[in-house]
Amino acid sequence: MSIEAKFHKLGTDNAPGQEVRQAGSEAESRFHGPKLDGTPVDFSHGDVDAHTPTPGAFDLFQQGVAIGGAQAYTEYRGDQQIRALLAPRLEEFTGAPVDARDGLMLTPGTQGALFLAVASTVDRGDKVAIVQPDYFANRKLVEFFGGEMLPVQLEYEQAAPDEAGLNLKQLEAAFKAGARVFLFSNPNNPTGVVYSADEIARIAALAARYGASVIVDQLYARLRYAGVNYTHLRAAQGLPENVVTIMGPSKTESLSGYRLGVAFGAPAILTRMEKLQAIVSLRAPGYSQAVLRGWFDEPEGWMSARIQLHQQIRDDLLEILRAVPGVTARTPMAGSYLFPRLPRLTLDPADFVRALRVQAGVTVTPGTEFSPHSAASVRLNFSQDRAASAAAMHRMAELIERYRA
Repeated sequence: MSIEAKFHKLGTDNAPGQEVRQAGSEAESRFHGPKLDGTPVDFSHGDVDAHTPTPGAFDLFQQGVAIGGAQAYTEYRGDQQIRALLAPRLEEFTGAPVDARDGLMLTPGTQGALFLAVASTVDRGDKVAIVQPDYFANRKLVEFFGGEMLPVQLEYEQAAPDEAGLNLKQLEAAFKAGARVFLFSNPNNPTGVVYSADEIARIAALAARYGASVIVDQLYARLRYAGVNYTHLRAAQGLPENVVTIMGPSKTESLSGYRLGVAFGAPAILTRMEKLQAIVSLRAPGYSQAVLRGWFDEPEGWMSARIQLHQQIRDDLLEILRAVPGVTARTPMAGSYLFPRLPRLTLDPADFVRALRVQAGVTVTPGTEFSPHSAASVRLNFSQDRAASAAAMHRMAELIERYRA
């Protein structure tokens, strides 16, 4: 593959925030039809103005600045004291020991952690089991590093209410076919489903049996709705040592602007990740690292209030969507994503996404970013202003009727 083709496959047109580059483009100029009035809403990412960062975050950042060079130029894994502070908190949250010295590192966002983890486990020609649908960067990173994807379907629409719907037979087949790595998100991005305890146990058993490394993205593991149980992969019995868990405060806690992530787990993989970080980005932003002192230490009641508000927004949008004939959407169990399937339209899905942005001021992410089988779906991050997001959903419903086949 040529270098041009390699980077062309990465694609950034539909990445969060990139829609501004498409405004006025030739592709969008074909959709300047009758416009629907209303406040524009960008469902491609969360609104940190509507859901402000955890209290005291900026004060901690200022303290990091005041420390000066000692905070600006930490070791590549991140400040030792901050890692020592986080390790017991992450251990309590996940139910398994965290080694602050060798098994934990701070990264430039969870995206940075994901890049480092994939680069540290996937070489050219390696086979990697990839869930479909799942976070769009998983596939792109595996392809970029020359890995071969073995897809495993997430049959979330047919699954039991308390299951994600992973096709475990396909996962075992992928391991039998030589997959050395399994990469997935839990809660799943884009569907918001959570893997059941039985699914997690079987994933752990299969990974151990076939000696595979596992990278699990748990970015939304704290934003779980009422009645939802969550099982951490790293706490499963019989789990192999080569597991890396990725988390961070960018979404649930609205701290995305500080670019902070953490990766913890297998020391051997973390050592590779540190070496790579040393030549890619050096470290997580030095002053920003201080903000992690407040992570898992929010004021009493703050997290429950945030979850309750997101659940209200989720339910508002589901009610509007499900009133539109032909639209289906599974109720997210966690996180802030909806992944509705649209009815048949006179526009192809990519063009409908453009028309929605131009005519209704509503930005969504095409389902094909998450799986080639999800062309009829779109992803919405509903971490938005409650009234504005409901109004935007009504406009989306109106546009569906405008283009209904």
